[in-house]
Amino acid sequence: GQLNVSYNCLDRHLSSWRRNKAAIIWQGEREEDRCTLTYQQLHTAVCKFANVLKSHGIKKGDRITLFLPMIPYLPIAMLACARIGAIHSVVFSAFSAESLKNRILDCDSKMVITADIGFHGGKVIDLKSKIDSALKDCDGVEKVIVCKRGDIKVNMQPNRDLWWHEEINKPDITDDFKAEEMDAEDPLFILYTSGTTGKPKGVFHTTAGYLLHVAISHKLIFDVKEEDIFWCTADIGWITGHSYLTYAPLMHGASIVIYEGAPDYPTTDIWWEIIDKYKVSIFYTAPTALAMLRQHSQDLKKHNLTSLK
Repeated sequence: GQLNVSYNCLDRHLSSWRRNKAAIIWQGEREEDRCTLTYQQLHTAVCKFANVLKSHGIKKGDRITLFLPMIPYLPIAMLACARIGAIHSVVFSAFSAESLKNRILDCDSKMVITADIGFHGGKVIDLKSKIDSALKDCDGVEKVIVCKRGDIKVNMQPNRDLWWHEEINKPDITDDFKAEEMDAEDPLFILYTSGTTGKPKGVFHTTAGYLLHVAISHKLIFDVKEEDIFWCTADIGWITGHSYLTYAPLMHGASIVIYEGAPDYPTTDIWWEIIDKYKVSIFYTAPTALAMLRQHSQDLKKHNLTSLK
């Protein structure tokens, strides 16, 4: 069988009312940073970025490293890679330049997609500097595409570094891109183990088996319905974030919440505030996070959580 994950997560929803339904509800760590993308808007953004990738010579089978915070550009880039048949390798944005370098070299990445900065726990994380440091030893990387988030001065290397917003707005970049037909066993992405027990190992996930598994497990375990607002708090840099924050919910046409920041910043009730604000109905998180927040259980009384099933 042949299929494309990006097509299954986006295109097949556009012929129904889902095209105008919220696909991604994003809340940044800073209160003013937020946006909502419908399935139609997400499809347009993904197609345009797939055309950007193609314009720089990216083709089926190429590897692309994504080093991004929890912002909408990350799922857009993942879905654009899947659309073109390129294999994405997402690296957790808190990793060091050395860890990033090792993963780039191991999978022989041709391109890196990053942001100038990220925000976490009230701190500004300089992601671009980590990229510059890592790429000193990565001759195979031809281009770096950078999402602009701050007003800081960024070192942009000529002929290598490109701004996302400039690339996406070039006149020849259209909002139409036919999804590549992939075989069932074609690789979808590589994700590296943490490396706590030795050298990080790149794990291949193939197209059909992966999508089928996460779609079935998401449906049966979470009982997702059409009207649900689904929030998985995992970072996309880990397999849970790939599976239950990105691919499975979008496969089902659900609305997903993405939050950039820490669970206890700027306040210890930020998660409950988000559930209240966006009327989250299914909340998926880790025991360690709940154990940390348990000491602030009085925060629960500040918010209306009746939307939760």
